[in-house]
Amino acid sequence: MATLADKPVTDAPEYPELPEDAIILVPVRNFVMFPDVVLPLSVNRPMSIAAAQAAVQGSRPIGVLAQRDPALDKPTGNDMHRMGTLANVLRYLTAQDDTHHLIVQGESRFRVIEFLEGWPFLVARVEQIATVDDKSPEIEARTINLRKQALETVALLPQAPQGLADAIQNIPSASTLADTVAAYIDIEPAQKQEILETVALGARLDKVSRLLEQRLQVLRLSAEIGKDVQETLTGRQREHILREQMAAIQRQLGEDDGKSEEIAELAEKIANAKMPPEVEKEATKELRRLERMPEGAAEHGIIRTYLDWLTELPWALPEKEPEIDIAAARQVLDDDHYGLDKIKRRIVEYLAVRKLAPEGKAPILCFAGPPGVGKTSLGQSIARAMGRPFVRVSLGGVHDEAEIRGHRRTYIGALPGNIISAIRKAGTRDCVMMLDEIDKMGRGVQGDPSAAMLEVLDPEQNGTFRDNYLGVPFDLSRIVFIATANMLDTIPGPLRDRMEIITLAGYTAEEKLNIARKYLVKRQLEANGVTPEQVEIDDASLTAIIEYYTREAGVRNLEREIGKTIRHAAVSIADGTQTHVSITETDLADVLGGRIFENEVAQRTSVPGVATGMAWTSVGGDILFIEATRMPGNGRLTLTGQLGDVMKESAQAALSLLRSRAERMGIDPKDFENHDIHIHVPAGATPKDGPSAGVAMFMALSSLFLGRTIRSDTSMTGEISLRGLVLPVGGIKEKVVAAASAGITQVMLPARNKRDYDDIPASTRDKLKFVWLEKVEDALEHGLDPAPVAAEPEGEHHQS
Repeated sequence: MATLADKPVTDAPEYPELPEDAIILVPVRNFVMFPDVVLPLSVNRPMSIAAAQAAVQGSRPIGVLAQRDPALDKPTGNDMHRMGTLANVLRYLTAQDDTHHLIVQGESRFRVIEFLEGWPFLVARVEQIATVDDKSPEIEARTINLRKQALETVALLPQAPQGLADAIQNIPSASTLADTVAAYIDIEPAQKQEILETVALGARLDKVSRLLEQRLQVLRLSAEIGKDVQETLTGRQREHILREQMAAIQRQLGEDDGKSEEIAELAEKIANAKMPPEVEKEATKELRRLERMPEGAAEHGIIRTYLDWLTELPWALPEKEPEIDIAAARQVLDDDHYGLDKIKRRIVEYLAVRKLAPEGKAPILCFAGPPGVGKTSLGQSIARAMGRPFVRVSLGGVHDEAEIRGHRRTYIGALPGNIISAIRKAGTRDCVMMLDEIDKMGRGVQGDPSAAMLEVLDPEQNGTFRDNYLGVPFDLSRIVFIATANMLDTIPGPLRDRMEIITLAGYTAEEKLNIARKYLVKRQLEANGVTPEQVEIDDASLTAIIEYYTREAGVRNLEREIGKTIRHAAVSIADGTQTHVSITETDLADVLGGRIFENEVAQRTSVPGVATGMAWTSVGGDILFIEATRMPGNGRLTLTGQLGDVMKESAQAALSLLRSRAERMGIDPKDFENHDIHIHVPAGATPKDGPSAGVAMFMALSSLFLGRTIRSDTSMTGEISLRGLVLPVGGIKEKVVAAASAGITQVMLPARNKRDYDDIPASTRDKLKFVWLEKVEDALEHGLDPAPVAAEPEGEHHQS
């Protein structure tokens, strides 16, 4: 059943003004409207829709007028009856199938005097016929008799509209009672039109009473037959006969309308859906409720939608699952992604285990890494390698538990959650489901969606996952779940514990060049409608774009910049001035503008008190500069640059460590008492935190007080302790790759991070000299230039 929604009518066209005694007419087929009755009215013909919208826009009543011939699609005035009902539009609604529905209330009878031209719908000048109630004894007797007949009819109906008996009992007017009974009685439209045209109250009461008595005889006979049958039959036979009786009565009352075909179709779908016994029992129960329910009931559409969901879900596994070809899987991964050797090896291991133990409980993989490194496309490649459908569920910004578990059917507009919806879209229970941006789920007043994900991602529980909308268990155990995240810190511990984290680091410049050459250029050529024969871009241009126009862990911005250069060349191809364009490095300035990034390490570290550190960010590695200066004072330490608490503590630890070793290093201890020290980390608008800048801060302070510069080709990372030990830190690969890209040739790393050496790409390792630090003295030995520089006046800030 289509969902209805209120339709604001604000865009209807302007029409000529109607005369005072004219009304807008809505022609209807097989339907007669009566005064003082509220009924729904469906309109789907253009002229009827235009009439309804014009009436609603002008806050005018409509005239509901029956056609003489229901088959006519575009009736004229000659095709219409002359007597109709003036009605007010209470609500105007539209359905998903673009049909329009009105809730109208009859006001009074009218007689057409003259049809008018000039409007895209029927308009007529009319004469309204006032209702005159007669209080004579004859009329009162007829009214009592009709009321008695109506109440008996309602009592015999198996599915009478709720509250109809009370409404009939409380109708005070004889005219209103006759019209109300005529509106609900099961008679032909022609007979209803005859009653509408009978203005005399006594004659109208007699006609309605005579027709109602005929219906009463049918209902009494049906009730007697049903009673006899109930006494002789039991079990399934009795149920079958009762259903046949109900169907016959509904057909007589005009309530069938193809309902039996709908029930039969749903029963066939339930039988073919291969549901588990518990689910099939629930579906059959709801089907029986639907069968007993009139189509006009509010709950009819809710049950129908629920049964559609149950029958369309893939409850059974495919009869033959696709075979996993490990060699083909390797080829797919190599074709789709450059590099990522360790990641590919882990994925191949995963696929091999799935092939050998298809019934086993596979781990939930979570690809974690900066944007643009290929996390989502890796999931697509896994689906292609396994020969299974791929569906993606975006969890970014989800803050309602019902987005995962669904809404209960008691709510208006309730639907299943994203998990069940994605399975229905995939059409199979063994799909590959990508849970994208799982780290960006929020918690709101509607609950915690990450808590709902605990059941989804637990192989011990997801075999009986229960969506609130379905209300029955659904087996998720055969779905291959793959999650993606940029940062693991925002994922709750219990949820992170259910996933195997596979970290994807940023690409090196060499890897980016190969990716651009192999994938990005080809994709952008196709996207911009040119061929490799028309537009060519050389490796020197790609390298320049990587080094001077982008600085990222992934390749999204690189692809955008390549797209800009190709679009610039496509203009020359499109206007016919050139047939072949070759893009070189010298052309980039005209297309992309001046260089955005430069390697400025030498200038930034050419004075004492400036050290080059290495940082990890959510988009990959980066280098940062620690600047220290001193001025006359009393030993106060000032820290700036939006530093977090941990980084501030690292600065205090570095100063305390330097003071404790001042005499050993040849520094006068009084220098600390007579000077204020200021440590600043540029890019002050960017928040920074973490312990890994401890070595860089110690070196900046040592350089400042010793008057010796730090080598401009050296960067460093590591946490320090008050004993002078250099402790390990994370993100080594990203930091080292970023340092090499920035022009650094020597990196100083904690000795305990040697375990991360193999993760650093070989091309990057070949460019760098590695110094492994056990204690801070190792950093002083390899990081400081040998000779002091001339001292600058105190109070001058050492900046690049």
